[in-house]
Formats: sequence, structure tokens, C-alpha cells
Amino acid sequence: MLSNRSIWILAALAIFVPTLPLASVSAHAPTSTLVSTLKTPHCEVPCGIYDDQMRFEQMLEDTATIAKAITSINEFTTNMQGPPTAKGINQTMRWVTTKENHATNIQHIVSQYFLTQRIKPSNERYVDQLKTAHAVMVAAMKCKQDADPATAETLQKAIYDLYRAYEGKEPDLQHDHEG
Repeated sequence: MLSNRSIWILAALAIFVPTLPLASVSAHAPTSTLVSTLKTPHCEVPCGIYDDQMRFEQMLEDTATIAKAITSINEFTTNMQGPPTAKGINQTMRWVTTKENHATNIQHIVSQYFLTQRIKPSNERYVDQLKTAHAVMVAAMKCKQDADPATAETLQKAIYDLYRAYEGKEPDLQHDHEG
């Protein structure tokens, strides 16, 4: 059970961390629930805990989801016979929303993680890092604006280019997000 002090801390944090999922934590939850809830978003304290590889993996996974959404949207519109059904419209809207959310997540990772915390002016590759980070954000935006599979391919390439500019080497990613 959360102590009164824990509840006050949680309430105070909600003011400064608007993404904190307060609704999921009850006053009768164990203290471990509070701790696991607080670990969800990455901070800007700075905490010194960084996992660049994980961020690249996440962006590639988001890109794979965007590509799947684009494929599903195009399949629906291509295979449609007669007037659209409510179920078909609903499923298409869900894919559009999924595509938007994953593109936004990529933009968030680039802006909140890489640009505000990791990419430093003192780095000799700073300009290349900024250019490639910007290219990722623009490519993610274009994925929101269109259902052309080429937009997801461009986004994936932009993420790999950011990796090269940021790490200074060819991508060494453990998961293949193709298909």
C-alpha cells in the first residue's frame, strides 16, 4: 500500500511529468507499483542512464509498424468492392492512427532523446548528426501524410543514416525489422 508520503510525491511528480500514468496507480497499490510507474518515461534530470542502441531499435520497430500499417491501408483500399463497410472504415482508421502514433514516437525519440540529451555541439560530427536527425523527423512526418510504402523505406534509410552519423560506424543492430 502506498504511504501518504508516496501519494504526495506521486501527485507532485504529476505536475512535472505530464506523461505519468496516474490513473493506473491506486492508493492501495504496493510501493513497487509506484517505482515501476516512475521508470516508464526517460528523464531529462539528467540521470546519466542512456541506451542509444535501444532507441535505434525502437525507431526501427516503429518504422516496421508504420510499413505494416501502410500495407494494410493499401490492401483495404485496393480490395474494396462496393461501398465501404463500417468495419472496414474502422479498421482502416485504426491503421491510420497506429501509423500516426508510431511516427510521432520516432519524432519524440529524436527530439527528446537525441537532440536534447545526446547530440552535443562539441562532437566533430555535430552538423551531420543534426542533418540526419532532421531527416528522420521529416521522414516520420511524411509517413503521417501519406500511405505510400516509399515513405516508410525513406524513414528506415534516414534512421540508418542517423545511426552512421551518430555512432560513426555502420549499423550493428540485433533485430531485423523487415517483413
